[in-house]
Amino acid sequence: MTRDVPHPALVVIPARMASTRLPDKPLADIEGRPMIVHVLEQARAADIGPVIVACDDTRIVAVVEAAGGRAILTDPSLASGSDRVHAAAEAADPQKTFDVVLNLQGDVPMIEPEAIRAAFDPLEDEAVDIGTIATEIRNAAKRDDPGFVKTVGTRVGDRRLRALYFTRATAPSGPGPLFQHLGIYAYRRSALARFVGLSPSPLEIRESLEQLRALEAGMRIDVSLVDSAPMDVNTPEDLEAVRAAVRHRRSLSS
Repeated sequence: MTRDVPHPALVVIPARMASTRLPDKPLADIEGRPMIVHVLEQARAADIGPVIVACDDTRIVAVVEAAGGRAILTDPSLASGSDRVHAAAEAADPQKTFDVVLNLQGDVPMIEPEAIRAAFDPLEDEAVDIGTIATEIRNAAKRDDPGFVKTVGTRVGDRRLRALYFTRATAPSGPGPLFQHLGIYAYRRSALARFVGLSPSPLEIRESLEQLRALEAGMRIDVSLVDSAPMDVNTPEDLEAVRAAVRHRRSLSS
């Protein structure tokens, strides 16, 4: 099913070179192209509005522009990807033509365009400040893995939750599905400005989860449920797995 985006949005992909586990991650080669270019192409395929890369290094700018994209250099000292997204949105659209900004992580080179678009579904409700996505955890080992962030929420439809909490713990307890949160955010422009203006909150600091800042400030986050999680790249092992998956996908289409 093809989703209709409520209105065109500005898509911003934050990318930085300083990754402790995988240095120069945005430029990592995946079947002949840098990872950031793969993400750029998936964002374009989602067809929800102009796409820009918010980065901290001229080498990223060079590969993005070589691929026909637009990149904006942001202050390397910015504290988070959300701050980088906000800075790039203000630079690219100072007139605030776009009242929705999508934060698409730069390390998901195989994300499906439908999953990107799904983040917008919750914004059909004017009470929602931020839309995001999650998928059911079906691998038992991942239920207790703190690397897989869990969304705790209440159902507001067959394919949507209103987020009550995000945690690295196994939650909620007891029988029933657990949902892995996927870090893609569709912000109302005013919500993004408010969010980056807030100080890190106690639960955000305790869990190392930025989205808890919004919940602690009383902002509403709703979550669209999608069928599967995109493969993200954080380590050399993740990179090899994505390379193999891309090769496999190409072999099927050739």
